[in-house]
Formats: sequence, C-alpha cells, structure tokens
Amino acid sequence: MNDAAHPLSGIKFLKVTEVAALLRVSRMSVYRLIHAGELEAVRFGRNFRVPEHAVNAYLEQSFYDAG
Repeated sequence: MNDAAHPLSGIKFLKVTEVAALLRVSRMSVYRLIHAGELEAVRFGRNFRVPEHAVNAYLEQSFYDAG
C-alpha cells in the first residue's frame, strides 16, 4: 500500500507527557491547550495524542517579536 491511500501513516503522534517535556511545561498546561483548542489533538479512549506537526505549528504561531 502507498502513502496516498493512508495519509496518516507518516504522522508521528506524541503523548501529552512528551509534549510537556518538549515545551518544558506541565502536563496540565498541555491539557489546557488541548481543551482550549489551541493545540490539535486526537483522542484514543481516555488518552490524547498530539500530532508532531501540531506542536510545531503551535510554536511557530506563538513566537513573540519584542523588537
């Protein structure tokens, strides 16, 4: 099977704890971002998984130009 048939096959999903470690924030902060709609996530049962591209997009839009 090719990637065109399965577009999600190339996406890396991160656990909330992994996202928290990357952003150097608490797990609760990540959950708040997810529930506020600021960070894209997928729910698997009782757990959330965050696509890696969503973390990158969140960081890109969060840059603040102080100059």
